[in-house]
Amino acid sequence: MKMEIEVLKSKIHRVSITQANLNYVGSITVDEDLLDAANMIAGEKVSVVNANNGERLDTYIIKGERGSGCICLNGPAARKAQVGDVVIIISYCRMDFEQAKTFKPWVVFPDTATNKLVK
Repeated sequence: MKMEIEVLKSKIHRVSITQANLNYVGSITVDEDLLDAANMIAGEKVSVVNANNGERLDTYIIKGERGSGCICLNGPAARKAQVGDVVIIISYCRMDFEQAKTFKPWVVFPDTATNKLVK
């Protein structure tokens, strides 16, 4: 029997919320530089974990302005964090169990103060 499991694909570890836009349809806007580094794309489903208050939510990505450091929770998700809260953005993928044993996810550790990639 071929078995598939869900595993960590990508993670942007500890970025700060720069905006919260309650009057938007919904999603999280993420700086395109961070998306590229973490191998994430617009429309991808992600989990957002708030390190300040323990809130967790699932939403999808909107591409933010490259180099802006933007991390914006939109719509109802804006109620789950305040500007300045630190979050982790996680995406998962399904793959064959054996393949998953050697898979290496993309994990990015930006500067939490600026949300810029550390060089």
